[in-house]
Amino acid sequence: MLQKNVETPARVEISKKGEKYRLLVNSEEFYIKGAGLEYGNVPALAEHNANSFRTWRTENGQKSAKEVLDEAHKNGIMVTMGIEVGRERHGFDYDNEVIVQNQLKDIKNKVLDIKDHPALLIWGIGNELNLHYKNPKVWDAVNDISKMIHALDPNHPTTTSLAGLSQKEVDYIKERCPDLDILSVQMYGDLPNLPYLIKKFGWNGPYMVTEWGATGHWEVPTTDWGAPIEENSSLKANNYLKRYQGGIAADSLQCIGSYVFLWGNKQERTPTWYGIFLENGKETESVDVMHYLWNRKWPENRTPSIEKFVIEGKTAYDNVTLEVKKQYSALLNVMDQEKDSITYSWEIMRESTDLKDGGDHEIRPKVIEGLIVSQKENKIIFNSPPKGAYRLFVYASDGNNQAATANIPFLVE
Repeated sequence: MLQKNVETPARVEISKKGEKYRLLVNSEEFYIKGAGLEYGNVPALAEHNANSFRTWRTENGQKSAKEVLDEAHKNGIMVTMGIEVGRERHGFDYDNEVIVQNQLKDIKNKVLDIKDHPALLIWGIGNELNLHYKNPKVWDAVNDISKMIHALDPNHPTTTSLAGLSQKEVDYIKERCPDLDILSVQMYGDLPNLPYLIKKFGWNGPYMVTEWGATGHWEVPTTDWGAPIEENSSLKANNYLKRYQGGIAADSLQCIGSYVFLWGNKQERTPTWYGIFLENGKETESVDVMHYLWNRKWPENRTPSIEKFVIEGKTAYDNVTLEVKKQYSALLNVMDQEKDSITYSWEIMRESTDLKDGGDHEIRPKVIEGLIVSQKENKIIFNSPPKGAYRLFVYASDGNNQAATANIPFLVE
């Protein structure tokens, strides 16, 4: 007797017609409109009409891989499932054949657990394994993982995500990872150059962009004391649009889609740098941009836009230096298309000192209480903290779960 309502895995494959590559799901073209999502809002992703998200690992500490896939399937979304692979920068030794084989066995069990889930789209083998590494044997291991996956699972392609793109890495992937189906690249401020670099370095196969978004903290100007200057939420949104158009949509032949970073929130240099949601779940202007890109129309209610943010008339680019035990003023001007009533909140925190690479976990600096003397709508008076490096953060909310944000680094001497 046949079972009823049995879910079957999707048949996912790469197709090439002429010079154009396409990702096919059950024989229908599937252009990836996606986001990186660790603990983010999957229903909101579906409401904005995305069709996929990617993870960085099968077990994220909060949900199992099956639970992640179940939630995706419930919302009509498919998943590029990340597989944690040891990084040389974390001490993994690819000259040690025993630990390499143990890693392969461990990954095999993870693949067997979820390979037939209907929400599974692609296997992502490792993340930025080329960051701060020297041993090219990592690519042999990636290829062995890909071959193992293909032997167990004929329905889903494999990829690996590179930090940036270089001739060396393209050559290594072509030579040592011939079993991979797709190349994945992670790029931020330099994203509009990606189609050119793909051709320059001789990658002739399909690729996708698995991280892109805000200008990286390594790419922006810094203050005289070395604090990277974060773009405000409106400038970020403008750059998201330009980068997508120039670095992703511009290549209709080899690029099969992308995952914006980050559909959620995290501390990395600041609590607001990379997440396109705030810590309280409110959407920033970059979510408006993704809605536009995924739907070809703007959302009905737009997020407030920042026009001006200053401390004593100086912007973040003016090396704001304050004196101990003095009072200062800060002002934020925003524009809201729907003329919504705006509420403002402010925070002062020390410059982060827990600085990591490659998105590794960082500790969020604590808010320093008691410094704000008075607040009148979009203006505050505050006392300067003790000597040191700090940031003043402001959030402007429109009452519709949307908010603008900006911060100014300042030094107290």
